[in-house]
Amino acid sequence: MTGRRPLYGWLTAEAVSLTGTRVSMIALPFLVLTTTGSATKTGLVALCEALPMVLLKVLGGPVIDRLGARRVSVGCDLGSLVVVGAIPVLHEAGVLSFPALLGLVALAGGLRGPGDAAKHALVPVIVEHARVPMERVTGLAGTVERTSSMLGAALAGVLVAALGATNALVIDAASFGVSALVLLWSTSSLAVAAPEPEVEAGGYRHQLREGWDFLRGDRVLLGITVMVALTNLIDAAYSTVLIPVWAVDAGRGAGSIGLVFAVFSGSSALGSVCAATWASGLSRYRTYLVAFLICGAPRYAVFAFDSPLWTVVLVVATSGFAAGFINPVLGAVIFERIPTHLVGRVSSLTTAMCFSLIPLGGVLGGLLVTGAGLPVTMLAVGAAYLLVTMLPAVDPRWREIDIRRPVSVVDQEKAAAT
Repeated sequence: MTGRRPLYGWLTAEAVSLTGTRVSMIALPFLVLTTTGSATKTGLVALCEALPMVLLKVLGGPVIDRLGARRVSVGCDLGSLVVVGAIPVLHEAGVLSFPALLGLVALAGGLRGPGDAAKHALVPVIVEHARVPMERVTGLAGTVERTSSMLGAALAGVLVAALGATNALVIDAASFGVSALVLLWSTSSLAVAAPEPEVEAGGYRHQLREGWDFLRGDRVLLGITVMVALTNLIDAAYSTVLIPVWAVDAGRGAGSIGLVFAVFSGSSALGSVCAATWASGLSRYRTYLVAFLICGAPRYAVFAFDSPLWTVVLVVATSGFAAGFINPVLGAVIFERIPTHLVGRVSSLTTAMCFSLIPLGGVLGGLLVTGAGLPVTMLAVGAAYLLVTMLPAVDPRWREIDIRRPVSVVDQEKAAAT
């Protein structure tokens, strides 16, 4: 049990933090809309949070490698407790101006970027300490993420309705404090390694460049990152524009939107549980191809042809279950290919790149629907999704993802090469 305590504590901290984040994603826009009545200001708040988050996720990589992922994660969570907690306090005191809100939200996003990246960078040492397959940990992490997304949104609706947006933000702030305490307690047994010589060599810019050079030089790792960035772009268009347009055009109302997302999230969580149990014994390459074939194009096609609701639910449930296998497989590959002393820098870069195109998804979806209509748009983005995800089928380098190797092997190979 002692060896698993960091794993269970890390998963608990992730669940608490992600649930709190989902609460703020609903409570904060609701607060802005009800106090300003401006959709433009609401969008500006979202932008002020997203940009620092992505930027500092990239720039924080060398700091994570130098100070340690545990310290950065706990520090950012404690900082988020103060910053997010200041929003409802200042609002209730009547001294929260809109520029001040933008500044606090930007600071919160700036803390969340390296904080999330640091939690992500803890995975290799947690796997080694718990002595479990990498897919077990990444599968459990995927289950926690998808379950927290589903339950967090529902909890946010209840909290905002029952307590108000400001009190919901108090709970969000408290979640960061709980996350920091749980992580601090549960990971106390993890060895704190001395900085590697490579990390000490050169200044900050050199260390940042070293992470980018490694990512650029690993064609499989770079390919995974670009592929996920493009699919995230398409999925953002799907969730923010295409599904709402489908619901309105078909006269099914907001309830059908919630049903689609809830079914997908629930079945994805189930798929992640199965991946955590079985994925370590499966071919990663075949699992990747089959999972994307099922979760990609069929999901878009069923909306393009105005299918009955029961058909939509069936396809979405099947797609979600298959999607649950993807992140555990890709996450395991990513961590196994990164040398220990570069985990913070490279994993920060990969996650930031994966997030970078999401803000453009709504714009893309809106332009396509306006210009071509929903059925054509659904078929077009479904075809694009299929093309992007199936390119590995014709690239022999992607078969390397079936080679399972511990992080120590990566380091040994790097040392032998130099």
